[in-house]
Amino acid sequence: MSNHAHVILCIAENPKSRTRDLATKIGITERAVQRIIAELEADGYLSHHREGRNNRYTVHTDLPLRHPVEQHCGVSALIEMTLMGGRTGPAS
Repeated sequence: MSNHAHVILCIAENPKSRTRDLATKIGITERAVQRIIAELEADGYLSHHREGRNNRYTVHTDLPLRHPVEQHCGVSALIEMTLMGGRTGPAS
């Protein structure tokens, strides 16, 4: 999976994730996480709002995956397959 997918999955698992925590969990730099989040927000996959000093992210699961090989699958399918192990229900 790409680092973009890892960021989406980590944020879906914990919408209050900090870039530092995401970087540590994924194994990339904080700056790379910031760039990926900016790209995902620009493409409509994520949005955020401020809660005090922190951000709370929302993953927009209705969009298709970006790569042509996976475009037939939505973000929701990725989250369900990876985080929920096929269980049904919300993933946020």
